This record gives sequence, structure tokens and C-alpha cells, in this order.
Amino acid sequence: MDEQFPDSGRIMGGNTPEFSVAEISGAIRRTLEGTFGRVRVRGEITEFLRARSGHLYFALKDEGGKLSSVVWRGTVPRLGLKPENGVEVIATGRISSYGERSSYQMVIDRLDYAGEGALLARIERLRLRLAEEGLFDPARKCALPFLPRVIGVVTSPQGAVLHDIRTTIARRFPHPVLVWPVAVQGEGAAEQIAHAIAGFDAIEGSLALPRPDVLIVARGGGSLEDLMAFNDEGVLRAVAACRIPVISAVGHETDTTLIDFVSDCRAPTPTAAAEMAVPVRAELEAGLAQRAARLRGGLARSLQLAHARLDRAAAALPDLPGVMENARRRLDDLGYRLDLALPTHMRHLRGRLQSASDRLPAPHMVLALRRAELARVGTASQQAMGALLRRGEARLGRLRVPPAVLVSQLHASASRLSGAGGRLDSLSPQAVLARGYALVTDSTGRPLAHAAQARQAAEVVMTFADGQVAARPLGAGSRSQAHLDL
Repeated sequence: MDEQFPDSGRIMGGNTPEFSVAEISGAIRRTLEGTFGRVRVRGEITEFLRARSGHLYFALKDEGGKLSSVVWRGTVPRLGLKPENGVEVIATGRISSYGERSSYQMVIDRLDYAGEGALLARIERLRLRLAEEGLFDPARKCALPFLPRVIGVVTSPQGAVLHDIRTTIARRFPHPVLVWPVAVQGEGAAEQIAHAIAGFDAIEGSLALPRPDVLIVARGGGSLEDLMAFNDEGVLRAVAACRIPVISAVGHETDTTLIDFVSDCRAPTPTAAAEMAVPVRAELEAGLAQRAARLRGGLARSLQLAHARLDRAAAALPDLPGVMENARRRLDDLGYRLDLALPTHMRHLRGRLQSASDRLPAPHMVLALRRAELARVGTASQQAMGALLRRGEARLGRLRVPPAVLVSQLHASASRLSGAGGRLDSLSPQAVLARGYALVTDSTGRPLAHAAQARQAAEVVMTFADGQVAARPLGAGSRSQAHLDL
């Protein structure tokens, strides 16, 4: 009793000792720390609070009670996991008291998940929530590029994972590899992985720092607790937001993490991820060579078929020289027939013209008729004028018509007579002869319109405006001269 209460010698009012509040609080604290020492407590995290100072406050509860707990700021990076409400953990630390509030609490320096069952339940809750948001929907996933130029790798710089990826890429199809080293387990690993994925996605691309065409997020095997960084919500959302196709290769072939659901492609091992990222160069070259050979063979066969079709078509064509010879013969025949038909047609036209010319009256007869008609009209006009003058004189005696009216009527009649005479003159053949033309007739007065008719006549008469000239045509051998008998 003296060790717990050093001032127990003070007795006031009997045998009951008197203590200060600080003494009682200190004694309780020493009793708790001395009795329990370092302990491990299993419970579910609740009432989690992160203070501005950086300390973490929460409580551990189970079916029978609740224990207040605290994690000092300096211990937070070494906790081993990120505390969250609802997570069942095993806390390691010591029991202490807080005298100012008359309470006791557990000062924690390490947290571990309380078995795989609790971890799996937490992972399943997160999986269901993200599935409802559509982060696992295959429609939002990107196809891997067939031949990437640059491969980005997010993994630990230590271990065999990075070596396996590099050697596999170098063996299959050498390409540049950009590595973003991160911690793949422990406190802060999830934040580093999410930051690396977002960092690769933010690269714009340049000669100094090219933008990767595909990302590989990888780590080796481990326990469920070791792989928890790849079940972190921040990492999953970073993968979903990444515009670069992501291949997840976490753990062994039997290990499954939530990053496998949200990534664009899942590889069973890091080596398999490298094989998915790049094809085998030798196989591509062999495939190209095979396709080139098939293309050359197909082209040769196509040319052979084309030549065969051309030969068949050429054989089916007619003999072009023979066709041309027949065409020439037809042309010569048509030309010969044209030479025969053209003179016959011209003779037919001349016959029709001669027939029409024969039906026309002789020009001197037309002139004689016109002169007789003109003389008759003139005589009738003079007679009518005389009768008109006589009637006018008679009427003048009775009606007293002014002489000016009679003179005007005479002038109008004279004008009409002059117009009729002008029209007769314009129709007269004599006017045509006055312009330099000549009328050729035979001895009987029949007009001769063609030189052939003139050559057949024994004598022709050429009528000019001022007289007639008789002439004898030359023989058939001369077509442009005539012998004139003046």
C-alpha cells in the first residue's frame, strides 16, 4: 500500500487516509500500466476521428464493451494499416489513464487486420459499392495497343518483379520501359501507387519524357494483408480514371484483388503481364513473311488467270485485218454506186427544171401582152378622162364644181396610173436585160437555159436590151466559146 500511495502516512479524522486527486489519478495510472503492460486487443474500430494535431482517436468495441484508444501522431506512419470505422483489427499497445477526465484508454502503436475473414468482408463491401458505381463495367475498359512504343511499370524497385518484366519485354520485343518505383505494402503504399498511376496519366509526352501507351501495375505474391494496398479505394479510382490502358499483375495466379476487376486487363503473373503488353517480334516477322509469300502467290495466280482470260478474249475477237478489208470493199462499192447515181440524179433534176422552163411563156410574148394591156388601160383611161371631163363640164354648168377640185382629181388619177406603170416596168424582162443580162433562144424563140441545149441548137438568138444578135454554137468539145455572126 505504501508503494501505491507514498503519502499514506497522513491520516485525518481517524484511520481513513486522505489523498489528492492527482495522487489518486497517478496511482490508478501506475496500477494500470504496471498490471497490464503491453497488450493486444481485438475489436472493431468505431468513432474514428483524426485530430488537427495529427493524433488519431477511436474506440475498439466488441459484444461486451468499448475501449477508448489513441494513436499519437509520430506513430501513425508505422501503424501497418489505415484505420477505418467498421474494420475489425488487433491493436497492440499499452493501457493508460487520462486523469483530467477520469478515464482510461489504450495507447496503440500497431494495428493488424483481425484475420482474413474481416479483411474479406471489408473487401466485399468495397467491391459491391464500386460495382454499383460501374467501375467494373467492361464497357468502360480500353483495349490494349497492339504494338506500344513505351511501357510504364508501377512496382517496387527491389525484387524479381521488375527484373522479370524487363527481361520478358527485351526477349519478346525490345521497347523503352518507364518505371515509377513505389512501396507495394505497408503504410502509405496505396497512396504511392495511386499517385504513380495518376502521374503516368498526366504525362503529356515529349522527346525527354514520352507518354506510356500501356501501364503494368505489379507486385509479387504475399498474404492477404500484404496485398491490401491493391484493394484500396484510392488505387481503384486512380486506375478507373487513367486514360492509359492498365494491366494488373498482383500476386500469384490464384491471388485476386480488386484492382483486377477495375483494370483493363488482368495478368496472372508479372511475366504474363509483360507478354500481354508486347507481342513476339520473331512471330510477327514470320507472320509478315508468310503473308508476303501468300500475297505474292495470290498475285501470281491472279496474273495467270488474267492472262488466260485475255487470251480467250483475244481468240474470240474477229480478224481485224479482215474486218478492215471488208470495210474498205464496202466503202469502194458505195463510192462507185455514188458515182453512178449522182449524174443520173442530176439529169433527173435537169429534166424537171427543163419541163418547168418549157411551161413558162416566152419573155417577148409576156412583154407584148403587158404592152397591149398597158395600151388598153391607157386608152380606157383617156376615154374615161374625156368622159369625166365632159360630165364635169356638164355638171359645172349645173353644179358649178370648182376647177381646183377637178385638177386635184386629175392629179390623183395620174399618180395611180404612174404607179401601175412602174409596177409593170419592174416586172418587164426588158428591165432585167437593161442590167446587163441576155436572153438566149433558138430560132423558134424557145428559151435556152442550159449550155447543153445551146450546143444542140443549130443557131441561137441572144436578145440584149438594145437589140438581138444571132450566133452559131461551137462543137461539143468547147463549152465556153460561141461563134458570133454579127
